[in-house]
Amino acid sequence: MNMNQFNPNDLGMDNGNIFGLPFGYADSELIVFPVPWDVTVSYSDGTSNAPQKIREESLQVDLYDLDYGNFWQKGIYMTEISEDIISKSHSFRAKAIEAIKLLQSGANEEHPILKKNIEAINKASNDLNNWVYDYTTTFLNDQKKVILLGGDHSTPYGYIKALAAIHESFGILQIDAHCDLRNAYEGFQFSHASVMFNAIQLQSVQSLTQVGIRDFCEEELSLSNEHIKPIHIFFDRTMNYKRSMGASWQDLCQEIIDQLPPKIYISFDIDGLKPYLCPNTGTPVPGGLEVDEVFMLFNMIKAKGIQIIGADLNEVGNDLWDANVGARVLYRLCGLLMS
Repeated sequence: MNMNQFNPNDLGMDNGNIFGLPFGYADSELIVFPVPWDVTVSYSDGTSNAPQKIREESLQVDLYDLDYGNFWQKGIYMTEISEDIISKSHSFRAKAIEAIKLLQSGANEEHPILKKNIEAINKASNDLNNWVYDYTTTFLNDQKKVILLGGDHSTPYGYIKALAAIHESFGILQIDAHCDLRNAYEGFQFSHASVMFNAIQLQSVQSLTQVGIRDFCEEELSLSNEHIKPIHIFFDRTMNYKRSMGASWQDLCQEIIDQLPPKIYISFDIDGLKPYLCPNTGTPVPGGLEVDEVFMLFNMIKAKGIQIIGADLNEVGNDLWDANVGARVLYRLCGLLMS
């Protein structure tokens, strides 16, 4: 199907591409890059299936957007979902489950099976990061805009690293229920709970701003207060207190924007939303944001002239409703980057 044959008002057709759009790699401005990996999740797995589920559910998304109009006409293409990465994710997930059970039973780091599994997972995770880095570097060199679609929240590290090799300085805006600032959580160097601990070490990442946080440990809070780079946390509870005292969401958005540098990367963990929107995400937490609240923040950021250099969406659960919501969030992220 080409553009002349495509009717955006018609039934979504499964042509293999995201949203049923009639584009290939060459004629697309934006690339959706799926990374089906969820090895180190500590609560509920299944997010490695999210890219496929979201691609299927994306056919339900109507293409005209109130904020961004017919942005899709510039071309969106989702690259192939790697069967090799899926296979490795399932294999190493089994090793992670064994390791986590050993830790919960009181085994120390010198336990032979525990040590072997953690070493194997750390190597596999590093290999995944390199794989993501290589692909996203190619997309960026081809002048494409890129949204990485996880998988768990460990998946975008290689992409952030690729951006750090191109941009001298940028900040990260993280929508999340969790800080993800743990140092090698459960022994996994590239844990989903450690992605921002790792990202903030990159020289080009100048700051981290986290919104919607409502589940964290004392170590993460101490790191945010003591780190040489600014880490700004907008706790869900604190924002709700301010609203109860009369602050508007617009006021709170402006407080967030005041902490951002001229360039930002958006990392969107879907568990930053209210749990009714993502009930089967990897680690759901009560509280959270509405989709429109998040995109009001994003639109205010764009209106302020802050450049959004890339984004990811991760932790979408292995369920039709979760994928339905995930597909709609992904589409609006595409519009944000392409408008």
